[in-house]
Amino acid sequence: MIGPVALTPIGVIRSPFTSLAGMPIQPGGAREVAGRVELDPALAPGLADLDGFSHVYLLYLFHASSGYDLTVTPFLDNTPRGLFATRAPRRPNPIGLSVVEVVSIEGAVVRLRGVDVLDGTPLLDIKPYAPAFDAPHGPVRTGWMEGRDASVAAVRSDGRFVSGD
Repeated sequence: MIGPVALTPIGVIRSPFTSLAGMPIQPGGAREVAGRVELDPALAPGLADLDGFSHVYLLYLFHASSGYDLTVTPFLDNTPRGLFATRAPRRPNPIGLSVVEVVSIEGAVVRLRGVDVLDGTPLLDIKPYAPAFDAPHGPVRTGWMEGRDASVAAVRSDGRFVSGD
């Protein structure tokens, strides 16, 4: 195993969500939610050409989460599941991932739609979404999530993954 890895946030994600309770659990539940990335101004030149992409991946730190369990009951299910077969925020390395829509870029600010992230979340990276790279070809299996696509828009965080629970 490799030893500890140090990461430095490159900015902060802003959203209307100031509490974990009641938040959307995935971007599919936040399709019209506006937010923004406030990038470190020294990194703003790195946003060049990003406006040509409709969507980006945000990689971020689940900063309001600590600890983890290797078996969890996910929001879309009532059956305990292995942590790595879920998107639960309490993880050994609390790294989050969301695909969001780019609305505009002004200086060091990227305006977004589809934000399902707690306000003030430290941003680790931005990567462009490219279907040719990111969408698998052929049949895709979704395990225990099969048939739950419609539920993601309605389900909200109920506090089960808040630190200390």
